[in-house]
Amino acid sequence: MEKREHFSSRLGFILISAGCAIGLGNVWRFPYITGKYGGAAFVLIYLVFLVILGLPIMVMEFSVGRASQKSAARSFHVLEPSGTKWHITGYLAIAGNYLLMMFYTTVGGWMLYYVYKMICGEFVGTTPEEVGGIFNSMLGDPAAMTLWMLITVLICFGICSLGLQKGVERITKVMMSFLLIILIILCIRSVTLDGAGEGIRFYLIPDFGKILENGLGEVIFAAMGQAFFTLSLGIGAMAIFGSYISKEHRLLGESMNICLLDTLIALMAGLVIFPACFAFGVDPGEGPGLVFVTLPNIFNQMVGGQIFGTLFFIFMSFAAMSTIIAVFENILSFSMDLWGWERKKAVLINGILIIVLSMPCVLGFNVLSGITPLGAGSTIQDLEDFIVSNNLLPIGSLLYLLFCTSKRGWGWKNFIKEADAGKGPKFPQWSRFYVSCILPLIILFILVMGYWQKFFA
Repeated sequence: MEKREHFSSRLGFILISAGCAIGLGNVWRFPYITGKYGGAAFVLIYLVFLVILGLPIMVMEFSVGRASQKSAARSFHVLEPSGTKWHITGYLAIAGNYLLMMFYTTVGGWMLYYVYKMICGEFVGTTPEEVGGIFNSMLGDPAAMTLWMLITVLICFGICSLGLQKGVERITKVMMSFLLIILIILCIRSVTLDGAGEGIRFYLIPDFGKILENGLGEVIFAAMGQAFFTLSLGIGAMAIFGSYISKEHRLLGESMNICLLDTLIALMAGLVIFPACFAFGVDPGEGPGLVFVTLPNIFNQMVGGQIFGTLFFIFMSFAAMSTIIAVFENILSFSMDLWGWERKKAVLINGILIIVLSMPCVLGFNVLSGITPLGAGSTIQDLEDFIVSNNLLPIGSLLYLLFCTSKRGWGWKNFIKEADAGKGPKFPQWSRFYVSCILPLIILFILVMGYWQKFFA
């Protein structure tokens, strides 16, 4: 059994945990729903939910990881009272990490493919229809999709194979630093475009009328959902990093830093997208279309667009790969904790496994496009995403929450003792009733509403 590694620095821990939380949802989902639900007014509601929903659960995941010194595969075994079955949560977490990577590796591949296309100048001089055609022809080509997924998996497992400090921490620090620098450059370019002012006003000046237009209930649920899903909580993806840190700092302060960084990136992504869309009279549409069709069209019309387009997709690749590396690290630690494998062996076996497991998603857009598991127009990726986002994340978060607050679990006293070890802000004692009784109901509401919206709305 290898001795457990630790981060060499606090900054490494914060950047890697934030890298795990900062995913593609921040970049394409956050700006879109912000626009739909009234710009800055929505952001304010979202921030409230980030503090009251995401923050407590993140502290709990970190606490379980740090107290047990294990990944989610073994942490519940170490901390649960004897005779209880909390360790079943660990198997849900393992399933969640593998399932997430079954489709996320494909999307990471798309980003790298677009970096290549931008560098080669393939978008230069194309019409909006031709840009859309490039995206669709990529989806329809199983060989290209497989190749770029393979490149993504090999790069990210290659980084993990170097070890926690020499690989994951060192390279994620560099990636996250570049991600921030590129984002700042893109923000400056976007807000200085002719006609960008309208987009900035739309994004940063609250319009509470928009909230009433969409219905307060719908806006609150959208903000709640975004705050909940943005941090990838509930599948032990954060708990692992808790197991790699010392007890020098209290966990509330660390979690606040990560939430701030996650939100800053999401807000800045909006500052890239909205001014550019308004400057060129484009509707900031939903989902992948925004990133893969709308934005390449905008870069086409922009002076120096090829350079800014390349930078944008490098930024997107880093956002995707920081998450993939973090989850791969989690997957490797499962193998090392459960079977005592050495890192190299865990990398080799899991690398092959992830490649095989990623194939249904890759082929779901072409060879297997006839499979529509969630109704007409849906793909295998939609099903995998639904299982993770609408089931494993909320159920896992609920179990972490109950484990840390229930007398039959690890319990409030043990949780508080661990969360408050070190220096920094303490986890508020007065919040015990809220996190024990009200927060579980909010998570159940998110779980039920997710099903309602998917199948009945």
